[in-house]
Amino acid sequence: MSTQTLQGEIVVGLDIGTTKVCAVVGEVGEDGITVLGVAQVPCRGLRKGIVSNIDWTVRSIKDAIEAAQTMAGVEIRTVYAGVAGSHIRSQPSDGVAAIAGGEVTRADVERVLEGARAIPVDADRQILHVLPREYTVDIQDGIRDPIGMSGVRLGAKVNLVTAATSCVQNVIRCAERCDLVVADAVLESLASAEAVLSEDEKEIGAAVIDIGGGTTDVILYVDGGIAHTFVIPVGGNNITSDIAAGLRTPMAEADRLKQKHGCALGRMVSEDEEIEVPGVGGHQPRRTARRVLSDIIEPRVEEMFAVIRKRIEDTGLLEQLSAGAILTGGAVLLEGMPEFAEEILGMPVRLGYPTGVRGLTQLVQGPQYATALGLVKYGAQAIADAENRAPSPPVSLIRQKVSAKRAQVVEEEKDEAPKPQGNKIWEWLKAAF
Repeated sequence: MSTQTLQGEIVVGLDIGTTKVCAVVGEVGEDGITVLGVAQVPCRGLRKGIVSNIDWTVRSIKDAIEAAQTMAGVEIRTVYAGVAGSHIRSQPSDGVAAIAGGEVTRADVERVLEGARAIPVDADRQILHVLPREYTVDIQDGIRDPIGMSGVRLGAKVNLVTAATSCVQNVIRCAERCDLVVADAVLESLASAEAVLSEDEKEIGAAVIDIGGGTTDVILYVDGGIAHTFVIPVGGNNITSDIAAGLRTPMAEADRLKQKHGCALGRMVSEDEEIEVPGVGGHQPRRTARRVLSDIIEPRVEEMFAVIRKRIEDTGLLEQLSAGAILTGGAVLLEGMPEFAEEILGMPVRLGYPTGVRGLTQLVQGPQYATALGLVKYGAQAIADAENRAPSPPVSLIRQKVSAKRAQVVEEEKDEAPKPQGNKIWEWLKAAF
């Protein structure tokens, strides 16, 4: 990342989730990203990652933005917004382009990526990202960055992420009603991976599993590139609903019990532990074994990870995920979640905490802030890439300017040169006759 051109640039990540709206304000400087402000407010305007009530969503966004800009001491006008939901699709594509000057330039890379995205897409869908997996130059494959290499033909293997146009537009419209400009709509799992994944894990293969309130977003990295991504319409809210129904308690109390006493693995809970369960509809609270709560949670979590494993197996990439799985998102804070995930997925599992930032790091340490902080990192990289794409004047243009300057000098010399005197003989004849 070119920090010289970005020094002092303010980047804001806006995570519009099913249960919360989170805004993170970052400043990009020579030492990286410094977190200036953080805000998180509840949100009821989304269902399974999709906007279902614009007014409620707008209200939550306004509250989050106002709190974040008050803490940061800056005015927020532009944001990078996250997009999620079961409407997200991923499909492979290839692109080929001729290398114009015998050496790969940034323009060649952009042309081959444009070729890769030139596929038919349904009228109600749009391409959200073109994610390069690897490049080929002539017969050499497995190239990460082809710029500067010599050859005659450039190829690219990419993953196209598509989304329902209406769902993306509703997210943008909510932000615009808050007088914000959406610089880009970003896949939330991609942003989360930017915040919690190391380069080594990307290299040897890893799965980032972001379990939010309404959806579970999964993105797979193989050989340093993004191999696949998918979304499951199940999240922490489903666990809360099961608890509310099983213990006959209000949703708010069920969520509190889940966070305070919940455990994803029943055998980790002792038999003699008890919890107090608030009643519903005026009924008195009652005490019950904590193991009962775990027995409600465990089947739902098992089902969730079983579906994830099946989807990964279907891609044929399960054996290539040597680094295992990284769990992030607010729901992964449930006790026993990593241990249970490791059993079902059959791979190493760790919790993913945001890294690589400075400033108010203590406020963004939880997995629930991974997406918003990842959006800041994505935005900083996007601005840096835009700066790098600003082309220097081509040789032909420089020659045109030199030629124009020379022509101007020649014209000036002509104007300053003494005008030729007429033939004196003809002048004498005209005067005589």
